[in-house]
Amino acid sequence: MFNKLIAAALAVIVVTAAPAAARDMLRERIAERRAGSLGKDRLARPGDYEFLLSHDGLNRRYLVHVPASYDAAARNAVVIGLHGSGGHAEHFARDENSGVVSASEKYGFIAVMPNGYSDNRRGRFATWNAGACCGDARDRKIDDVGFITAVITRVKRQAVIDDARVYAMGMSNGAMMAYRLACERPDLVRGVMGVAGTDNTLACNPSRPTPVLHVHALNDTHVLFNGGAGDDAFRDPAKVTEFTSVPATIDKWVALNNAERAPRRVVTVDGARCDRYDAKPGGAPVQLCVTESGGHSWPGAKNGRKGKEPPSQAINANDVMWAFFSAP
Repeated sequence: MFNKLIAAALAVIVVTAAPAAARDMLRERIAERRAGSLGKDRLARPGDYEFLLSHDGLNRRYLVHVPASYDAAARNAVVIGLHGSGGHAEHFARDENSGVVSASEKYGFIAVMPNGYSDNRRGRFATWNAGACCGDARDRKIDDVGFITAVITRVKRQAVIDDARVYAMGMSNGAMMAYRLACERPDLVRGVMGVAGTDNTLACNPSRPTPVLHVHALNDTHVLFNGGAGDDAFRDPAKVTEFTSVPATIDKWVALNNAERAPRRVVTVDGARCDRYDAKPGGAPVQLCVTESGGHSWPGAKNGRKGKEPPSQAINANDVMWAFFSAP
């Protein structure tokens, strides 16, 4: 009897002294159970991945960066990063060009970088069908909304994803594609950031409001701030469009999102400012960040376009993005 009492006491001591170990064991079991429901190509650990996906008769692909802080038992945030016209996923994934990998590590989200449509066997010189723009993707009416939808659906089979924290961001033509997603798939994409690319959709009737962040340089020479295409927008002007202006894009989404018409200044730094249009009840916010310099580039990035003005360092687009999406 005495021995049984001692054993029971020791068991209590062990359990009481090591609650962290018990919690870790429980988390591991949860992770194993969730992993068992994921596909064989699941994102099992931190690192960089490449996947192929067949959609609408085309072989497409996407890259994934899983941060070191990745927790397979937790519901993870995802940011879809969309490259610009004439670019490709690898270029966007290079940290010096967009900083997306560093942002993934800093904030803990899974970065997913699809490749646009291209005839090039390596996927170079790709474009997105964002409505009125751009290139072969637009001209051949490529189903990029369906492709990105399929990517998101597959990523949700590859990892445990928080449906309320799936976002899209893009540069130039990629920004335009992000706006099309906000118009057509706000059920999947719960917030978008457009950098140096305005809303050039042909129709937009979103089923729900979507938080919108827009980042643009006043001196953008490609997608002009006040509308139109700059002289260096594309070698063949027929492959682009007379781009919607930044003010018109903001006005459109303030109305669609049922946001306040009068903004409030939320960021003021040398060389940049951000104005936020707060959401009314049942609506979603809109925010505009303007840099005074940088041209057609990604603010905060190390590299810009060869031979062109370097990106503005007044703000970092990725930091602004995460602050915006994380705000209550």
